[in-house]
Amino acid sequence: MRLFACIALTFVLFGCGESDKKETIEQKEEIVYDMYEPSEMAILMNQMYEHNMKVKQDILDGKTPTQFPMDFLKIHSAEMTKASDRNETFESFSKLFIATEKEIFNDESTVDIKERFNNAVNLCVACHQTSCTGPIPRIKKLLIN
Repeated sequence: MRLFACIALTFVLFGCGESDKKETIEQKEEIVYDMYEPSEMAILMNQMYEHNMKVKQDILDGKTPTQFPMDFLKIHSAEMTKASDRNETFESFSKLFIATEKEIFNDESTVDIKERFNNAVNLCVACHQTSCTGPIPRIKKLLIN
């Protein structure tokens, strides 16, 4: 009789344990994570940063950058994270940015290349001070001292 009771108790305990595990697994499967997807502008800004890191290194290595990256012109049309950020201030800064960035590649300029590059970087910082301030420390790493 005791043996039968022990066997029955074992089935009950292990049986309950299995159903608890199934419920826990089912609960975990219901969790849906909201993954961050960068906007076109965020992707473009990251590409600009990477490109300017290479330009900075070229300048430090004594090489003169020669070609303005035409992809930078997408700044005027790339979808932003918050559409409301594409305002008059942003439009003004983006036009200045393109002009300042193009100046880096102006081989007829009498202004030192490091100064031209830093002017473009400082313009990025100035724009980001009006909205989206998070990347400022990263952008400042582009400056040539």
